[in-house]
Amino acid sequence: MGDVIFNNVHIWDGEQDQRTLGAVKITDTKINEVSDQDFTKQTGDDTIVIDGEGHTLMPGLVEGHCHPTFVGIVNPYELGLIPPERHTLLTAQNLKLLLDHGFTSIFEAASAKPLIGVTVRDAIEEGLIVGPRMQAGSPEITVTGGLGDERRRHIYQESFGLIADGVDEITRCVRTCIRDGVDVVKINISGDEFTSFARAEITPMLDEEIAAAVRIARLFHKKVAAHARSPESVKKAVRNGVECIYHCDFADEEALDMLEAVKDKVFIGPALGLVHNCTKEGDRVGMPKEVAESMGLFRKFDMCCEVYHKIRKRGMRVVTGGDYGFAVTPMGENARDIEHFVKYFGYSPIEALKCATTVGTELMGTSHELGKVKVGYLADLLLVKGDPTTDVSLLQHQDNLLAIMKDGKFHKVPQSAHLI
Repeated sequence: MGDVIFNNVHIWDGEQDQRTLGAVKITDTKINEVSDQDFTKQTGDDTIVIDGEGHTLMPGLVEGHCHPTFVGIVNPYELGLIPPERHTLLTAQNLKLLLDHGFTSIFEAASAKPLIGVTVRDAIEEGLIVGPRMQAGSPEITVTGGLGDERRRHIYQESFGLIADGVDEITRCVRTCIRDGVDVVKINISGDEFTSFARAEITPMLDEEIAAAVRIARLFHKKVAAHARSPESVKKAVRNGVECIYHCDFADEEALDMLEAVKDKVFIGPALGLVHNCTKEGDRVGMPKEVAESMGLFRKFDMCCEVYHKIRKRGMRVVTGGDYGFAVTPMGENARDIEHFVKYFGYSPIEALKCATTVGTELMGTSHELGKVKVGYLADLLLVKGDPTTDVSLLQHQDNLLAIMKDGKFHKVPQSAHLI
């Protein structure tokens, strides 16, 4: 394919606080030129020209808390019931769905089984399946009685967790996941309201276990992400050098101070989608209000909103992504979290868009120039009908995604494209 030109587009480059009218030329995989005038003189016979009709050209979205292996289940233990072969095929289906909805990059917050994340990441890179560029996660490493341990004395039940207790077992588990080829090691420091014996404000994982996981990951230059809802779990994550700390719903002032002190080293992700849908849309998603109330989800929602208002004001790096892939959070609705940032956390539309693009790209940590509409950057781009810099809800509707491009190649070709 020859050059691709987007003429007559309002460009939001991922950095500025407003759009500018102009044109963009892509050569091979990268952005070759950005101009404030349409490109009219071309040398190639196979150049594709798109009349953007004044719509918005912007970076592709980044899902910063992504679970492509969560395949529409109701209860977490159901992930352990799916045969790995079928689970991989369902994951591939989710990955295409994510790209269909404008997510050109994903940071896998954990794989539900060993090797699935690694396998599909490699298959995408090899062109065997279609999906976003991807940082592949390990399964969620947890301790006995922690989030992800669904076993009972009378029943052995697989789930999404790898259970490891003590420094030696944690060390071996992390090394094994790294041997598998993961980019991200995930550890569950706190519990969750979806686990009856280890609720969200309980912190089952010990400092020395966290330190062991981080120490081994660093030896292999891998990232560590943590599930951390309780105040103490957030503090333990910071003390032990975890790079990506998810949730932080119940962070107290001491925890927030600690997070702010390392805000240039740490990424945070609220993952509000699951709690939002259970509390705000229970009837739609099959979660009776009484059940959500008994689980403490309304309190958790309020605490999360309060905490992230404070986190925004403290200038911390926050990524979008909301535990999509459960029956109550259908995969493909992931862009709803961008609007949650505006509606519930006080972000401006531009600030929320940056969380979903440039901040997410920083979390990805690839060696490529990615996540901006700038010369020399990879051409991961969306052509969006209307102006998402003032109305981020536009990104939730596939019909508004007029073009989707990854690595300079169209995943979705706009109707206004033509050869010259």
